[in-house]
Amino acid sequence: MTVHALEAARRLAPRFAARAAEHDRDGSFPAEDFRDLREAGLFGLMVPRSLGGLGASFGEYAAVATELARGNGATALVFNMHASVTGALGAVTEELAEALGVPDEALAARDRLLTAAAQGSWYAVAMSERGAGARLSQLSTVYEATGAGWHLKGSKTFCSGAGHADGYLVAARSAADQSVVSQFLVPADPEGLIVEPTWDALGMRATSSHDLHLDVTVPTDRLLGGVEGLALVVAQLMPHWLVASYAAVYVGVARAAIDAAAEHLNARNLAGLPAVRARLGRADAATAAAQLVVAEAARRVDETPGDAETNRWVWRAKLLAGTTAAEVAASMLEAAGTSATRRGHPLERLYRDARCGSLHPATSDVCADWLGIAALGGDPDRDGSAPRW
Repeated sequence: MTVHALEAARRLAPRFAARAAEHDRDGSFPAEDFRDLREAGLFGLMVPRSLGGLGASFGEYAAVATELARGNGATALVFNMHASVTGALGAVTEELAEALGVPDEALAARDRLLTAAAQGSWYAVAMSERGAGARLSQLSTVYEATGAGWHLKGSKTFCSGAGHADGYLVAARSAADQSVVSQFLVPADPEGLIVEPTWDALGMRATSSHDLHLDVTVPTDRLLGGVEGLALVVAQLMPHWLVASYAAVYVGVARAAIDAAAEHLNARNLAGLPAVRARLGRADAATAAAQLVVAEAARRVDETPGDAETNRWVWRAKLLAGTTAAEVAASMLEAAGTSATRRGHPLERLYRDARCGSLHPATSDVCADWLGIAALGGDPDRDGSAPRW
């Protein structure tokens, strides 16, 4: 898998980079990038081989995401959401399914969704809400059982790929019991699903992270896992898909900033300045260090997912990737000089995109707090002042 997918990502990255400026300027979705991803079979990256996918590990996903982000961080970020859905579904082994009480019909529905991904469908994530962020326990979107299936009502924000995906992973709380949080795979075209074009942001402008309004009814088998209340359980068991998957993207953004700076500096005969070279050297070392932390987190996820020490590395990866991307992009912009701050220059776009890395859930402050509690001997999931999820 690794060779095929990684080579495909490296081949696609220059194409993405060539289109990135236009989509950033217009705030338009990079539909051509997603056609390329489909044709390369990368929507099946996390789908088990038995269902027609590439059967990638988390570590292999991280390597692919980093390469895609060197082309266009916005494209890689949306791809990350799809990989999070398919990766989490594909990681539910028979043993885990039995432990969680997942019924056979839910496993069959899971396999249908994953098979569709291997054949070219892709999914977005509709989790965040205004006032709640990505904290599952604070959501206002609700669901209830009806004779026709499940009725969901509420609004989501920051839904990357909204209006373009083939389906949406929607998190909602039970109207009957507010402590129960479940997830549903909502198709893209049911009556009552409205995409509101609200996304006009500083960075990652091409992600089409618009608002999503839902007043929809979906079939019974669209409840992921077939059991209510699994969302918080999965967040505890698989935090890497909610935290560290972003990290690989921002390592790629940092590396792209170094590449763009080197090209700019060489073209303007500025590479002979020792101070400029020193900035690139520090940026290279910092990015390599962050990438090693991401790789170590990914290795541990593949070997001991959900383990306490694994989760520490997951939070470290997200913290370091976000802060490193922002610091590297800022330094590269300063090294390149005023001409690189003009709209349309790759470094100007990368600087804005890199600023978003620390803001995705969990934010850098939340990651640092989690790690601080652990370092003090506490339980980060119990001893924090606010719920993580």
